[in-house]
Amino acid sequence: MSRINCKRIGAAFDMAGCPNRCRHCWLGKGSNLALSEQDVRWGVSQFRDFIAEGNSPVRNLSVSTYFREPDYRDDYRHLYDLEAELGDGKPERFELLSIWRLARDENYASWAKSVGPDTCQITFFGMRETNDWFYRRRGAFADALTATERLLDAGMKPRWQLFLTTKLLPELDDLLVLADKLNLVKRVRELGSEFQIFLTLPGPDGEAVKIEHLRPTADQVSDLPEDILASSRKHLEKETLWRTEAELVSEIISAPEEKEELPEKLWFFVCGNWDVYANIGTLEPWWCLGNLKRDSVESIIRRYELDKVSGLKALFHQSPANLAGKYGNPDGQRIYSCRDSLLCRYREAHCKSEWRGNDG
Repeated sequence: MSRINCKRIGAAFDMAGCPNRCRHCWLGKGSNLALSEQDVRWGVSQFRDFIAEGNSPVRNLSVSTYFREPDYRDDYRHLYDLEAELGDGKPERFELLSIWRLARDENYASWAKSVGPDTCQITFFGMRETNDWFYRRRGAFADALTATERLLDAGMKPRWQLFLTTKLLPELDDLLVLADKLNLVKRVRELGSEFQIFLTLPGPDGEAVKIEHLRPTADQVSDLPEDILASSRKHLEKETLWRTEAELVSEIISAPEEKEELPEKLWFFVCGNWDVYANIGTLEPWWCLGNLKRDSVESIIRRYELDKVSGLKALFHQSPANLAGKYGNPDGQRIYSCRDSLLCRYREAHCKSEWRGNDG
């Protein structure tokens, strides 16, 4: 059961979608449907009415005009002010910006720094051709390099995230050499910080289900450069960066069951068609909590709290050991960042199977 016990929740509205269709995205492919400012004002009013009823501990609301690419619309400054107007407190900002906009709007970086934070993460999947293939957008690699320069020019700190797949492996050295050629360590140090570059694995859900065949095995990553491994351990604050499916399956099956952790901050994502999801799962249909045009916020939240959708039933009522026994490969050598990441794959497989059964 995912009972709400927090005083603040968030409502994020998909006003502009995303310029990319990234193959690793847990949110799936972005929709071309867009919500207007009038739509967002109406949607926020529905959440405000629920809070005013006082039937839950929720008393404060954060509002976001995006949950995919931040600041993608040309009127991003106005939308920031709109979030401040409609939400309680300063709009929440994260160490993510629109790389697309950074490459096209020379004033964007300085504005982003003014509202904070002063660090921005940029994702790479490989060199130019590989990177653009993952983004499903020609020019994405060039945009990432331009964005890096624009951030530095504005006194902001770029951080490079490298997604580890079999397509990245033969190009990893080239990316590390590129970072050296750009003198990023020195240039970020001059800003009073340390340049961060790290490896991470794609999750196995959302769009990333389709690239599981590109997930490397333990043997394929046995000789990675120690410098990037050390940098990754430091940034991710973990000594063991990944383990094989075989190791994790064995652990899941033999370990006592653990209570699933809820996200630190509960957000409700409102899509362009008004379907509502929580940030506890993907945007696959088995996680959909309702539709804001047809359902009240109270009924949507009660559905969340009572685990009334297939995704939540799988998360809270399917034994991890049973899922691992049914969907896991006890000899699997592909690597995953942690137990929870692998269990996401098993739950999605379970929900997809159940969903097909219900459709049939």
